[in-house]
Amino acid sequence: MRGTVRIARPVLLLAFVVLFLMPVYVLVVTSFKSLQEADPSTAWNLPQHWSWSGWSTAWDTLRPGLENSVKIAVSGSLISAVLGSLNGFVLSKWRFPGADAVFALFLFGMFIPYQAVMIPLAGLLTDMELVGTIRGLVLAHVVYGIPICTLIFRNYYVTIPDELLEAARVDGAGMFRTYWSIVLPVSGPAFAVTLIWQFTSMWNDFLFAVFLGAPDSWPVTVLLNNTAGSGAAAVSYNVQMASALLASLPTLLVYLLLGRFFMRGLMAGALKG
Repeated sequence: MRGTVRIARPVLLLAFVVLFLMPVYVLVVTSFKSLQEADPSTAWNLPQHWSWSGWSTAWDTLRPGLENSVKIAVSGSLISAVLGSLNGFVLSKWRFPGADAVFALFLFGMFIPYQAVMIPLAGLLTDMELVGTIRGLVLAHVVYGIPICTLIFRNYYVTIPDELLEAARVDGAGMFRTYWSIVLPVSGPAFAVTLIWQFTSMWNDFLFAVFLGAPDSWPVTVLLNNTAGSGAAAVSYNVQMASALLASLPTLLVYLLLGRFFMRGLMAGALKG
């Protein structure tokens, strides 16, 4: 019985991997086909003539959106991580009257759906003259990402021994000095989790982008959606598949290159509590 289970487990896992990679295979092989060869009836066939035309067209179409997505995701994730780190430090180590109520309000902000705040948020950004701009989208993502960032850092900083902070206070270090010299140097795992989480969330966002953005500030998700809804008589499946792969490559690379840091952050207690 044990031998059967030992054999069945990897076979089952391999079957799930193959099932998961089947759509990826179709995406890849179709993206390298010519327009005439890219057809749903031959989706499983390898290209007879490998062509980069789909990738070239996809790059020309998505390049402005990719640049906007990089600006939004990189700057927004960095700002969110810094603000979440400061909030988490204060809520975990520098207790003040009403700290639990403030933390509860932060947690409540995690459960507010985008649709509930879209109209007032659009009005606010309009009054600030930020609607339709990169800065407006970054502000919206940062504000909406502060609750989860605060939760991650707060639960991580709880694991730091209070004796370290008490020793710093005895030596005359204030709040910011303690944070800069003691807490920040050991915050790498929490920053890894937060940055990866926020980068992925901002890169994949569509609702904020299409509702609060404009053609000049649209990220890659909006342009990718436009490639699928062109309404042309002949559907460019090779361009659509190449566009989907091109839009997903940054997040895929982030997890491939930084995935081990993400797991270390989780193992270190960044999402515990």
